[in-house]
Amino acid sequence: MTAHRRPDLTDQPPSRPTTSSAARPAPLSTRALGPDLARGFMLLFIALANSHYFLRGASVLGGYPQDGSALDRAVTWLLATFVDGRAFPMFGLLFGYGVARIAHRQEALGPRAVRRLLWRRSLVLVVVGFLHAVLLYVGDILAAYGVLLFAGAWLVRRRDRWLLSTAVLFFLLGALPGADSLTISTDPPHVSMLPPDPLAMVVQRAPVSLYVALLGPLGFACPFALGLWAGRRRVLEQPQRHRRLLRGTAVAGIGAAVLGAQPISLILAGVLAVPDRATLELLGPLHDATGLLGGLGYAALLSLVAARLQARHPRPVVDAIAATGQRSMTCYLAQSIVWAVTFTPFLLDLSGTLTVAGTAALAATTWLGTVLLADWMRRTGRRGPFEVLIRRVTYRQPPG
Repeated sequence: MTAHRRPDLTDQPPSRPTTSSAARPAPLSTRALGPDLARGFMLLFIALANSHYFLRGASVLGGYPQDGSALDRAVTWLLATFVDGRAFPMFGLLFGYGVARIAHRQEALGPRAVRRLLWRRSLVLVVVGFLHAVLLYVGDILAAYGVLLFAGAWLVRRRDRWLLSTAVLFFLLGALPGADSLTISTDPPHVSMLPPDPLAMVVQRAPVSLYVALLGPLGFACPFALGLWAGRRRVLEQPQRHRRLLRGTAVAGIGAAVLGAQPISLILAGVLAVPDRATLELLGPLHDATGLLGGLGYAALLSLVAARLQARHPRPVVDAIAATGQRSMTCYLAQSIVWAVTFTPFLLDLSGTLTVAGTAALAATTWLGTVLLADWMRRTGRRGPFEVLIRRVTYRQPPG
C-alpha cells in the first residue's frame, strides 16, 4: 500500500528558493493533533520502559528481577509485550517526522540555512542530553538524537529511495543475531545507574553517556529515516488522506510486535524456561526488530484515533495528553527527576524495595503528573521551559 504523493520534499529535491525569510517555529495553534497525541502517549511508554531497569534482584534478566510475585510476572509480560523496545522506535519516528516538517516550513531559507538550523537544534539536544545523563538519568536518549540529527540533517533533502534504503539497512542490521539486546541481559543495574555518591555519579556516568550518545543513533536510524519519509507527506497530520496506509501499518505493526515479543516475554515472565545463550541471541533481536514495527503501528493507530477526535469538543483528556506531547522534552526530563529521587542510593534508595508492579505504578503516576503539569501550562498559555530553550537556540530568538 502506498500513501498519496505530495509535491513537497518527495522524490525530487526542492528547487532553490529565490526569496529568504527569518526562521520561525510553528505556533501551537497550527499544530495537528495526531503527532502531539502520539508524543504524549509515547511518554507513558518511555516511563514504563525506563523505570524497571533500576530494580535490584537476586537474579535479573532483561532488566527484570526474576524473584517477583505472580503480579510482578504478569506486569513483566505486559511490559515486555507492549512497551519494551516499542516506545523508542515511536520516539525515533516522531523525531524524524518533526525534522521533516521543520525543514519544509523553513524551505525558503535555502538548504544550507536549513541544515545549520538543524545543527543548532542538534547542539541543544547534545548539551542538554549530556547534562541530563550525568545529573539525573544515565540512559538519556536526547544526546543520541542530537548526534543522529547532526548526521541526519544531510538526509533531509535526499530522495525517497535513499531514506527507505537507509531504513531497511538499519532494520536488517538490528535484526541480526547478537548479544546486545537489553531483553537478554543478565546484568544488574550498573553503578552508573545507581551511583553510591555524587562523585561516583559524575565519574561513572560521563563515559557511559558518551558511549550511548555515539552508538545510540545506530538503533534509531531506521525509524528516523521513516519519520523523514512520512513527514514529507504529512501522513500523521492528514490521516484522512492516508487511511489505508495507516490502518495497514497499525494492524501489521502492532500484530507483529505482539507476536514477535512472545518468546522473550514468556521467558521474562517465568512461563518458559530460560534457553541457552545462542537461542537468546536469536530471540532478543527478534523482540527488538518486531518492536520497531510495533512503534510504527502505535504511531499510525494514534493518528487514526486523533482523526476521529479532531472535531470533538470539549475533549479535556485528549487536549491534556496532546499538551504533554507539545512539551515532550520538558516532560521527559521531569520523569528523570522522579527516577533520580526514588532510586539513587544517596537519596531514597528504593531500587531494592520496589517491585516490578510497584515501579510500573510509579511510572504511570509520574506520567499522569506530567500530563497534569502540561495541561496547566496549556491552560495558562505557557510553553515548556526546555521547548523555549530549544526554539531560542534553533531559531535564534531573543529571550522574552
